[in-house]
Amino acid sequence: MVGNIIGTIIFGAVIGVLARLVIPGKQAMGWVITVVLGIIGALIGYWVWEGLLDKGDTGGIDWIRWIISIAVAAVLTLGYTSMTSKNRV
Repeated sequence: MVGNIIGTIIFGAVIGVLARLVIPGKQAMGWVITVVLGIIGALIGYWVWEGLLDKGDTGGIDWIRWIISIAVAAVLTLGYTSMTSKNRV
């Protein structure tokens, strides 16, 4: 149980950082938000891979699931930065 939580946090941190790397420019957000958005992106990516695409465990690295997770986290990051931007009208 604790190992799953720690693994999810680490996986979310990696996904969050990768999501921020694919977005051009600087995002004004801290590392905690990066990890939280990465965890949410990873969970949604896992759900899409397992639930909607019905792929399950392939026995190797699921690159498509990683790409889906990073894309979702990038969209969440863009949404977060647009909602918290000081230049909002």
